[in-house]
Amino acid sequence: MMSRILSSLRAASDPTRARILLLLADEDLTVAELQEILGMGQSRISASLGLLKREGLVRDRRVGKNRFYSALGRLSPSLLILLEEAVAETPDASRDRAALDLALARRKDRAAAYFDQLAGKFGRTYVPGRSWQALAHALLNLLPPMTIADLGAGEGTLSQLLARQAQTVIAVDNSPKMVEFGAALARENGFHNLEYRLGDIEAPPLAPSSVDLALFSQSLHHAAAPHRAIESAFRILKPGGRALILDLAAHSYEQARERFAHVWLGFSEIELRTLLSDAGFAAVETRAVARERSAPHFQTLLAIGTKP
Repeated sequence: MMSRILSSLRAASDPTRARILLLLADEDLTVAELQEILGMGQSRISASLGLLKREGLVRDRRVGKNRFYSALGRLSPSLLILLEEAVAETPDASRDRAALDLALARRKDRAAAYFDQLAGKFGRTYVPGRSWQALAHALLNLLPPMTIADLGAGEGTLSQLLARQAQTVIAVDNSPKMVEFGAALARENGFHNLEYRLGDIEAPPLAPSSVDLALFSQSLHHAAAPHRAIESAFRILKPGGRALILDLAAHSYEQARERFAHVWLGFSEIELRTLLSDAGFAAVETRAVARERSAPHFQTLLAIGTKP
């Protein structure tokens, strides 16, 4: 009996295997999902699972083309407590939890995969009158009147589109020329509910609890400190208000720094989820919503969080 306990402890003492056991204690996962969560190669994870299986700490079962692993057997409550305390002392604990939530959300999000395919086909075949422009205008009419902060608005093309339906749109940008140009364009087109303000998205010139929607449309990667921008969005939102981020998925196109003045080379879904959660947002959701056909094939992520 003692030798079995010691054998289990030796098997679980490796940091990677400890993290795997804690994850499998919560959910049945595939090797691919463990790779995604842990950010490790397939061979390393498979080797760890093989050892844990031989020790009777995990089992596997086949479901269709997938093989799911789960914790069982000699993973006793006392061993689980030891593992939780050990892993809690590392920076991996909170990241693993967030990554697990994301992996499970992706597993369930069958509709998103369908709409990804649909979006890729939309517009390839000509249909009279069908366009993204028409669809955008139609959907805008479903929005309730609200106060929207377009943070990092540039000249404010999106702000002007939103102003067609919103109660008020406040476009914030740190470029005096952009603000001047956008304000002139708004006057020219008769947008009396659209205001341009000079300011930084990390400290937007808006009162606390004054807006219903804080929007970052391809602007967060320009922020020196994205976490401060998200925290400021939380500050200016009313309770129940939402932050909406559209930004690039993490990429390795270094030329973007020089060509487009990008400070950050995009964000992973985990990073966006963590930024929103750490700022105090609840009901955080993220997903990929677009992918460019031409190299370097930039992808766009959507992230939403609600202020409690």
